[in-house]
Amino acid sequence: MSHKGFSHIGLTTLDMEKTRAFYEGVLGFKVVAEDTIKISEGGSIRHVFFDIGRDQLLAFMEPRGVPDIPAQYDAAINEGLGVPASFYHFAFEAGSPAALEAKCDILRASGVAVTDPVDHGWARSIYFRDPNGMSLEYACLTRDLTQDDVGKREFTLPRAALNLTAATSAAVSQAQTQRAREVPTLAHA
Repeated sequence: MSHKGFSHIGLTTLDMEKTRAFYEGVLGFKVVAEDTIKISEGGSIRHVFFDIGRDQLLAFMEPRGVPDIPAQYDAAINEGLGVPASFYHFAFEAGSPAALEAKCDILRASGVAVTDPVDHGWARSIYFRDPNGMSLEYACLTRDLTQDDVGKREFTLPRAALNLTAATSAAVSQAQTQRAREVPTLAHA
């Protein structure tokens, strides 16, 4: 069986106009399909698909007056479940460290709160949120992954870093620096 990635990821929004403005205008993802699903018991669902690259799509559904669907709910997932922002998030491929820096600049110029780039050792990332509060990330590999990357690796972060805010970049960078200092000691043990 071959794997070809996602066809699409389905999400929800309470405001399709803000969602479109963000994903089209800020992130630059083109809308490739839009449907209106009429519900026989009443109401409708607006369904919009964005091309995020490599034939993969991100779809948002906006319910309007559909029975048994609340008018307000947590479209960001995490808060409604009572878990940190890092638990459910989506990472887009930036392509390179330079492209990641450019994405960071574009987001900030558009008024989006974004972390500084975080160095994970094998990848770099920036974290931000969409208008629904959904946790998002741009990431890029900084080296090829090897079998050595599989298995138990351990480092410590403060709980606040799981919220994917500006504290994330500082906390993760500090943890990575500490881990880099510890690795030679462990290797000689």
